[in-house]
Amino acid sequence: MACGPFLLTLMHSQTNAHILHLQTNSYAEHQALGAYYEAVDELIDSFAEAHQGKYGIERDYPEEYYLPEASPLQYMIGLLEYVTTNRADLTQDSELQNIIDEIVSLIDSTIYKLRFLK
Repeated sequence: MACGPFLLTLMHSQTNAHILHLQTNSYAEHQALGAYYEAVDELIDSFAEAHQGKYGIERDYPEEYYLPEASPLQYMIGLLEYVTTNRADLTQDSELQNIIDEIVSLIDSTIYKLRFLK
């Protein structure tokens, strides 16, 4: 798997979480999504820079963008499925997998907040 689609999906997750954050009527959702979009930027940048340091500059980014159509919880669950499904095809390097682990942890935490904190 090329890194560009993976990175762009994560970048879009920040934008989509921000959109969902602004559209919700739930304070708990608002807070959970705000925490996600504020934290994920640094993790995306860390992964991109480490991956490019090892494999070279990524130039293959898809042109498509999709607005979130699911509820915030379902959107984050779908994002988790995408990341966990594609991470092994992206790299086997432990240092890069560790950064992906941090991203997965952030998604897991956001899912917890969306599911259980009302």
